[in-house]
Amino acid sequence: MGKELIHRLLAQMGIPQPPAWLEFLISISNVVLILLAAWILRALVRRIVRVAHERLIGRQETADDRRRMETLERVTQYIATVVVAAITVMLVLSEFGISIAPILATAGVAGLAVGFGAQSLVKDYFTGFVMLIENQIRVGDVVEVAGKAGVVEELTLRYVRLRDYEGAVHFVPNGAIATVTNRSRVFAYAVMDIGVAYKEDLDKVYGLMREVAGQLRLDADFKDKVIEDLDIAGVDQWADSAVIIRCRLKTIALEQFGVRREFLRRLKLAFDANGIEIPFPHRTVYTMPAPETHPTPMPKLAGEADE
Repeated sequence: MGKELIHRLLAQMGIPQPPAWLEFLISISNVVLILLAAWILRALVRRIVRVAHERLIGRQETADDRRRMETLERVTQYIATVVVAAITVMLVLSEFGISIAPILATAGVAGLAVGFGAQSLVKDYFTGFVMLIENQIRVGDVVEVAGKAGVVEELTLRYVRLRDYEGAVHFVPNGAIATVTNRSRVFAYAVMDIGVAYKEDLDKVYGLMREVAGQLRLDADFKDKVIEDLDIAGVDQWADSAVIIRCRLKTIALEQFGVRREFLRRLKLAFDANGIEIPFPHRTVYTMPAPETHPTPMPKLAGEADE
């Protein structure tokens, strides 16, 4: 429409048929305007999404809901960028006289052909969309997917990017995710298996464990992380050299690891102070004395005289 308007203006000025160089300049100017409009539209969309995100996140009561809003904002920004870029490319092509209809028709046929050969890619996007809608994973969660565990650094419709404890980064395609283990939802349990010697009084051990857990809950650094008192399940098994006692502490999400390490540290000190033995495998090696041996006389040679 812009080019037709310019042609009418040129016709009124006595230039019914502009030269090729002028046509090229008109097309270039229109492309510049299209790109400028796309940039403005992209900035406007980003601003609208950001304002909506700030208003929605202010209404969320929990950290989990706020992380979900962060993830939704990232994906919305990504989709908006793709849509604006696609529209811009089509407008630029039409400005240079390239018909969009055949391209769209060809793209539709090619899309069917590619769809059969790229089913995994389609599966990635579909699975990513479902995970996002169902709120299975959010940026900042600690999850285990497709045999890889770590903190979610990025979540797109194509893949999930994880960073594990060693700092390694894993890119997991969404289509490869069959089960999601999320350790970041509301609360967690610090599960521990405590081994003591068979000779120890279990009631005394239970009391000491509860005492250590109570002191941990009173600590300023952990009182907001531990939700409930120590839950002792009891004797879990009779191992080769120890009685295994299973227990757990309920914590807020993502704090179970630090709470577990601190509880075990304090329990070790308490066991040492109260003479509770923490057994470990022993091996006793007995050495047998070598049997006494008598020298065997050498056989006499033929013709050798006795002494």
